[in-house]
Amino acid sequence: MTAGSISGIHHITAIATDPQRTLDFYTQVLGLRLVKLTVNFDDPGTYHFYFGDDVGTPGSILTFFPWPGASAGSKGAGQVVTIAFDVSPASIDFWSKRLRDNAVSLNAFEERFGERVLSFRDPDGLLLELVAVDGGADRPVPRNADVPAQHALRGFHGATLAEQTTAGTEQLLQFMGFTKIGQEANRIRYRGAAHDASIVDLTHAPDAEYGELGGGIVHHIAFRAASDGQQAEWRSDLVEHGYRVTPIIDRIYFHSIYFREPGGVLFEIATDPPGFALDETLDHLGEHLKLPPWLEASRATLERRLPVLTLPSVAK
Repeated sequence: MTAGSISGIHHITAIATDPQRTLDFYTQVLGLRLVKLTVNFDDPGTYHFYFGDDVGTPGSILTFFPWPGASAGSKGAGQVVTIAFDVSPASIDFWSKRLRDNAVSLNAFEERFGERVLSFRDPDGLLLELVAVDGGADRPVPRNADVPAQHALRGFHGATLAEQTTAGTEQLLQFMGFTKIGQEANRIRYRGAAHDASIVDLTHAPDAEYGELGGGIVHHIAFRAASDGQQAEWRSDLVEHGYRVTPIIDRIYFHSIYFREPGGVLFEIATDPPGFALDETLDHLGEHLKLPPWLEASRATLERRLPVLTLPSVAK
């Protein structure tokens, strides 16, 4: 392998149903910043929301395709089934109260790999976790959130993949530079090179049926490439090892390649640059619908088709 180890997660993308409800939950309840309001470049009649820390740092970015009226998906093997965020250990009780105050049903606390875990579901049933971590990432806090800075979500802790068999996925993760750091019951933990947003857990579920895409289901998980050059090396390495990898695709804010891991989860490798300030200043991220150059001629048509949104309030 010539590309160097993958440091960790770049972003995770899921399917939602109600655009406004999704926007309100992730900004007003979880306190994330809407760092980019755009459309699904492959299906431009649909929004694409990007939520993250104040600047959309790779490792903090949770994105959604909100498909109004979409049916609920089914969770199962071949999917990312849980998304976990880092919080300070002192913040778990704050979040337990805040979520209950916002009518979010919580699961019982768990202890996992020595860390306290609080889990709950978003309005579409997507399973989320808050993991109490000492010394987590020091990320720029979303400026318009009413969550106190010391309690803000600190980007991803990691993601959990459900697999009927784990051997092929483990081999791929090791090839990507992840290291196995532990196992508890049917959960196997790998860590990337970064100190944050680098955990991939595999749950061995040999009898699970494969899940189906729909509301509340993760579409894909993206891992970080530091540069276009490193991404190109990864593409060459993966093809050489028998993976069917897409050409490099311009996503404006990063460049992407996609492939399926052996268990069926859609993997992406995305570049850190150029980032979300490419077409907006950091002070005004997410305030206006941004389109790639090839869709600008269709702006008026798209704006008529897309649902009307009430965007998060902007600090004065």
